[in-house]
Amino acid sequence: MNILEIAQWVGISLGALAAVPVGFWVSGFTIISETQVGLVIKKFGKALPEGRIVATNGEAGYQANVLGPGWHFGYFPWQYKVEKTEAVQVPQGQIALIVAEDGSPMPSSRILGKTVECNSFQDPLLFLTNGGQKGKQAAILTTGTYRLNRRLFTVITQEDAQDYGVNPSVLNVLRIEADNVGIVSVQDGVPVQSGEIAGPIVLDHDNFQNVEKFLAAGGCRGLQEQPLLSGSWNINPWFASVERVPMTEIKTGHVGVVTSFVGKPMIDVSGEKFKHGNLVDQGHKGIWAEPLYPGKHAINTKAMRVEMVPTTSLALNWATNRSESHKLDEKLSSIKVRSKDGFSFTLDVTQVVHVGAKEASKVISRFGTMENLVYQVLEPAIGNYFRNSAQNYTALDFLSARAERQKDAFDHISAALNGYDVESKDTYIGDIVPPEALMLTLTDRKIAEEQQKTFAVQEEAQKNKQKLMREQSIAEKQKDIVDAEQTVRITEMKANQAIQTARGTAEALKTQAAAEAESVKLRATGEAESVKVRALGDANALTTRAQAEGDAAKARATGEADALKTKSQAEGDAAQAKATGEASAIKLIAEAEAEKIEKVGKAQGEAYRLASQGMGPENYANIQMIKSIAENKVKLVPDTLIGAGNGGPGMSMLESLFGQTLLTRVNRSNGTNGHLTS
Repeated sequence: MNILEIAQWVGISLGALAAVPVGFWVSGFTIISETQVGLVIKKFGKALPEGRIVATNGEAGYQANVLGPGWHFGYFPWQYKVEKTEAVQVPQGQIALIVAEDGSPMPSSRILGKTVECNSFQDPLLFLTNGGQKGKQAAILTTGTYRLNRRLFTVITQEDAQDYGVNPSVLNVLRIEADNVGIVSVQDGVPVQSGEIAGPIVLDHDNFQNVEKFLAAGGCRGLQEQPLLSGSWNINPWFASVERVPMTEIKTGHVGVVTSFVGKPMIDVSGEKFKHGNLVDQGHKGIWAEPLYPGKHAINTKAMRVEMVPTTSLALNWATNRSESHKLDEKLSSIKVRSKDGFSFTLDVTQVVHVGAKEASKVISRFGTMENLVYQVLEPAIGNYFRNSAQNYTALDFLSARAERQKDAFDHISAALNGYDVESKDTYIGDIVPPEALMLTLTDRKIAEEQQKTFAVQEEAQKNKQKLMREQSIAEKQKDIVDAEQTVRITEMKANQAIQTARGTAEALKTQAAAEAESVKLRATGEAESVKVRALGDANALTTRAQAEGDAAKARATGEADALKTKSQAEGDAAQAKATGEASAIKLIAEAEAEKIEKVGKAQGEAYRLASQGMGPENYANIQMIKSIAENKVKLVPDTLIGAGNGGPGMSMLESLFGQTLLTRVNRSNGTNGHLTS
C-alpha cells in the first residue's frame, strides 16, 4: 500500500470516528452506570396538572420513571435531557427516611403518607398511580441500594440528616438490649380514648414496624401499653419514638405489686371480706392481686407502677440518725415520753415487721406505698403506745422493768398490726436517755449493788483462802498422820500377836490344870484307899479322935478356903486394874492369866470335892490336916503337956496334940506365945 492509499484509509477512519458521537447524539443514546439513576426531563409537551411536579402521562418536565443502569436510546437531545444521579445507599444497621414531593394530598388525620406498593419507592409511577401521598412517608428504606427518582423523593440518610433537621442517631436500627425494654410513643393514629393514658395493645403490626397495619388495627397515637422487648427493630422515627429503660427487677426477698393504669376494665377479685380497695387480675386496670415474684419483668413503667414490698423481716428504727438500707425509716426519730412522776426522757425502738407475699397486694391497696404504711400506721401506733405506757409508771420503774415493757409493747403492737395484714415479728427497746438527776440515782444504786457483790466476792475469797491454808496444813501434817496410822497398825498387830500368845498360854495352862486335877484326883483316890484300910484297923480308936480332928480340920479348911478366896479376889482385882491401864493386848494377857487362875482354882476345888466324896468328909479332913502338919513341920509334942495316965481322967496323947494345936492358933490370934497354962 502506497502513501496515498494509506492517507485515504486514515482519512476515512477519522471521518467514521467523528461521525459516531454525532450518530449517538442524533439517535438519543445515553449510558447509565451501575451506581447511577437517570432522571428524564422532557423539554416540551403538555403542561403538568396543577400541583404536580413529575409527569405521569408524557407531560413536559421531570418524568416519573427513571433510567436504570445500561444503554438507552431515543432520548433525543432536542426533546429530552437526562440527569444522572447516584443511587441511594443505606449502610448496614441504618435506615433512610423518604419525603414524597408529589402525590395525593395527605388527610389531616395523618402525619405520614400511607404505605403503597411501589417497590420501595423504586417505581415512582406505581407510587403515584396507587395513591401515594406527598409528604413524609410511613415506609422507610432499610439496608440496601435503591434507585429512586430524586426529584419525586427526598431521601434522608445519616450523611445529610442534619440538613433536614433530623438527628442522625435516630436513623440507626433500633436496638433493645437484653436487660432493657422499650417504651413506645406513637405520633400517628387515632386519639386515645378519654380517661386513658396510653393506647391499647393492637395485634399484627410487627412491633410497630408496619405502620399501615398498626393504623388499620385502630392503633392510637401517644404512649403505648405494649413495650418493645430486646432485639433489633426497623422503626420509623417519624412514626414512633422509643425510650429504653431497664427491665423491672424484683430482687430476692421482695415482690412487686403492680398498679396498672392501662388494660381491661377493672373487675374486683378481692372478695367480700376485703373492704379496703379493689384487686384485679393481671391485664386489667388496677392493683394486681398476684404480685410479681423475684426476677426481671418487661414492665411499661410509664403505664404501670411497681411497688417493691420486702417479704423478709423488715427492721424499722425509731432512732435519731440511724436508718436501715431500705430507707423506709429515715424520717423516724427517737420517741419522747413522760413518766408518771413527771420525768421526760427519750427511748429508741426497733420494730421488726413482716409482710407476706400473698398479703403484699392488700397492703399496697390499703396504703398505696410502703412509706405510707410506715408513717400512717406504724409510726403513730408505736409512738402512742410508748407514750401511753410511760404515763403508767415512774421513770425508775420504767427503766428497771424494761424487759416487761418490751414484751407488753410486742403484744400490743402485734394485735394492732394484724388488722392491717402486717405481722409483727419483734419489738426491741434500744437506748433510753433518762434525766441526768435520775441517772445519778441509778448510778449510786448500781455502785452500791456492785460493792455488795465485791464484798461477797472478797468474803468468798477469804473463805477459800482459809480452806486453802487448812488444806496446806493438813498436807504438811500428812506425814505425821501416816506415821501415826502405821504405828497404830503396828500396835494392833503386836496386840493381836499378844492376844494369840495369851490364848496359846491359856490353852496350855488349861491343859496343865486339867492334868494336875486328874493327878490330884488319882492321888486322892489312892490315899483315900490307904487311909480307909488303916482306918478300918483302928476304927474304934480313931472314931472319937477323928471326930475331934474333923471338927478342927473343918474349921481350918473353912479358914483356908476363905483365905484362898480373899487372895483370889485380890489377885483378880489387881489383874483387872493392871489390865485397865494397859493396852488391849495386855488386857487380853491378864484375862488369860485370870482365866488360868480360875481354872486352877476350879480344878483344885473339883479335886477336893472328889477326894471328899471318895474318903468321906471326915477322913479327907484328917488326911489334909496330917498333910498340913507334915508340910508345915508342926511339933507333935508340945512344950507343956497337960494330961493324966491311961484310963485316968486326964487327956490322951492325941487329945493333947489337938489341944496344943488349937491353943497355938488361939494364942496367935490373941497375940500370945502359944503356951498353954495349967
